[in-house]
Amino acid sequence: MSKGKERLTKESNYNKSSNVKKVKRFDLLASNHKKFAYSSSNEEPQDADYIGDIPSLSYELEGLILARFPRSEYWKLSLVNKRYNTLVKSDELFRIRRQIGFNEPSVLMLATGENYWWAFDRGLSSRRKLPVLPADICFTSGDKESICAGTHLLVSGREIESLMVWRYESATNKWYKGPSMINPRCLFASATCGNSAMVAGGVVEVTTGTHVVSDTAERYDPDTRLWYRIPGMNRPRKLCSGCYMDNRFYVIGGRNDDGELTCGEYFDTEKKQWILIPGMLKDNPVLSCHSPPLIAVVGNELYSIEASSNQLKVYLKKSNSWTTLGCVPVRADCNRGWGVAFKSLGNELLVIGASAVSPVRNSMAIYTCRPDPTSEGSPEWRLVDSGKIQLSHFILNCSVMLA
Repeated sequence: MSKGKERLTKESNYNKSSNVKKVKRFDLLASNHKKFAYSSSNEEPQDADYIGDIPSLSYELEGLILARFPRSEYWKLSLVNKRYNTLVKSDELFRIRRQIGFNEPSVLMLATGENYWWAFDRGLSSRRKLPVLPADICFTSGDKESICAGTHLLVSGREIESLMVWRYESATNKWYKGPSMINPRCLFASATCGNSAMVAGGVVEVTTGTHVVSDTAERYDPDTRLWYRIPGMNRPRKLCSGCYMDNRFYVIGGRNDDGELTCGEYFDTEKKQWILIPGMLKDNPVLSCHSPPLIAVVGNELYSIEASSNQLKVYLKKSNSWTTLGCVPVRADCNRGWGVAFKSLGNELLVIGASAVSPVRNSMAIYTCRPDPTSEGSPEWRLVDSGKIQLSHFILNCSVMLA
């Protein structure tokens, strides 16, 4: 054998051995992630971009990597190849994120004077417009209520013919009509409960032109895109607020035919019944034509903003009372609580409205803080934005999507 042929043979054997070692290393890496597997397929990838001697990742490991991409960057993945495009538009990546406990909060809001919703992603550091909601003029210009369930944003309002729910799906970046609630309602309480959404109370139409304050409740499942009945509350109520705390769906305050309600109640998912909490809002002064209670939950602790004084309070579960932590940096008292967004953003409180300290007026200001219920004094609020985003400070709807 000539020296040239001998050299080529040695190089060929070396490359084969090297490729075998590479494949073994990737196979070992993939086997370490079996507990997060989302596909049992052993088929070779069929996309044209898997070429040459570079070994491909297993589908399961690939999914674990792609699931950790910032959700706002998923549109870039859809440009890589057809399989990535299909994967991004399905719920598979979000299912993996839930399995591995990896999620990101996005703030979805509609400010007065706007025709489209805004999404604030990546810790409020980036923003984007959602597609225009294709509802009729009655829905667009009327009062609406919103809630998130998984990767779905549900917006409820009145169209010309009836109450309707529109849903925005983050995976496809599109709006879809329906599904309607079992008992279509307005002025209800709602909360994101795990991967589901729950609603309770509100005003429902029992016959044409006849409306009553309701005690009924429902749960929305984003996987089936259906509403399911849950038992009714102890009290019918409207203009109430909901939250998810201690793995329970709480409904607080509101009004019924007898007037203002200071009681709250929560739904026990194991016993399938509502437990009443008398006097839960007994310390909060009542204003005429006020908004539903401004409440948010961080670390399984319930916080509220007293609209008459702009005071931040924390709920003491053992004594069924509230203690004051200090002032919030927005003017909740301007419109009796209306137009202010008060939400939980992971381990922080989020408040959006007209700034009480900034000289910029009539522009939206965003503040966050990490509250400590055991600390004395007001928490330190961080100004995220003030006047840079030319949106009205009056927030019509706001929801947090955690996915």
